[in-house]
Order: sequence, then C-alpha cells, then structure tokens
Amino acid sequence: MRDDDDFGDSGSEPCFAHMLVDGHVIDPQTWKDVSVFRKSRRQQLYQLRKELPLDVRKAMAERISAQLDEMLGDVSGRMIAAYWPIRGELNLRDWMIAASERGAQICLPVVVEKNQPVEFHHWTPESRMTRGVWNIPVPADPVPLVPEIVIVPLLGVDEEGYRLGNGGGYYDRTLARLFDATLIIGVGQDFARMKTIFPMPWDIPMTKVVLGDGSVTTRS
Repeated sequence: MRDDDDFGDSGSEPCFAHMLVDGHVIDPQTWKDVSVFRKSRRQQLYQLRKELPLDVRKAMAERISAQLDEMLGDVSGRMIAAYWPIRGELNLRDWMIAASERGAQICLPVVVEKNQPVEFHHWTPESRMTRGVWNIPVPADPVPLVPEIVIVPLLGVDEEGYRLGNGGGYYDRTLARLFDATLIIGVGQDFARMKTIFPMPWDIPMTKVVLGDGSVTTRS
C-alpha cells in the first residue's frame, strides 16, 4: 500500500524492499520528508475548507461548472468520470445532472479492492445508490465504464499541475492506467494553489486545472 502518511521508520538501515513504493525505487529519507510536508499541508487545507462558508462553496462550484461547460462543449455521448463530494470537496452534482440530461454518460469512482485502481461505474440522477468504502455513495448496480474525461477533486495543486489528494493513492494508481488521450481535469477551491507538492514518480499531473475563482490552467 502507498499512503503519504505511512512511510515507516524502524530506526534500522533500510533494505531494498523499504525503497520500493508502488514499484518505484525511492530514497527512504526523501519519501519521509515529502510525506511529512504533505501531511502538514493537507491539515492546513482541510482547515481552510472547514472554514469556508456554504455560499462561497456554492459560488466556487458554479464557476467551475461554467468553465467545464465552456471547456467541454457538446457532451452528448461522451463518457465523463466525476465524483461524489467528501471532506469539503466542491459539490458538482448539479453539473453532473445537467450533463447527464444533455446526453453525457457520467460515471463515479468506486473502490472495488483496497490499494488497487478504482473502477468507474455508470451513474444517472435516477441511479439507486449504496454505501461503498469510507461510506461514500456509489451506484448500487455496477456498470463499469472507461471514461475519456476524468474530473478529479484536488486538495492542493502545484505549478506543474501535480495534485495533492487525500493521501490514499487511488487516483494516481487509476490515472496511470488510463489511455494517454484521457483528459484529466483537476478541480478545487481557489486556495488550492501550491508552489510544489514535491512530486514523486507515481504522481500524475492534471491536463487542466479549474479552481473556484474560475481560473483555468493547462499543462504545457
């Protein structure tokens, strides 16, 4: 398992296995330092989310939705992975409903096996929902899809488009296995900007980033 908050420290000389994370060979001290930094930054960003008034959250979600509409244009027939908001993530469910009504095939990430890539299951406003891992609502009747567009919630994002997430590594494992042509759009609050997350070999940069102030950046 890779978890940014779980790097271990036995006090003894590391063996080769201790330098393998998700199949990548890394320096243990570097990974420990990066993990400590990310954990601290997460706590700061979670606190900022917690303090955000509901009307401000709603306004941010509306700006992002407008940018998604402009960016994607006609979504009829397109397979788009979105997300069910947790831990203060911006709520784009109104946009998901509207996109579905315009003919998009919306799907949601579902953890089917811990520490493995997620699957994306088809969702409509009429879908029966059940509780999945971490009590997150997921479609009760699984119909796996392969999205051509993935809208990814982010906690932080750096100048190179690398995303700071919740620390479980599920999105990174998943995005690494999608087609190169997949459009990856990171979305988050306007205070998500960071200089760097100190990206590791498994981190996947966003193709585009849309933040709550309506700004859009594209990875060059």
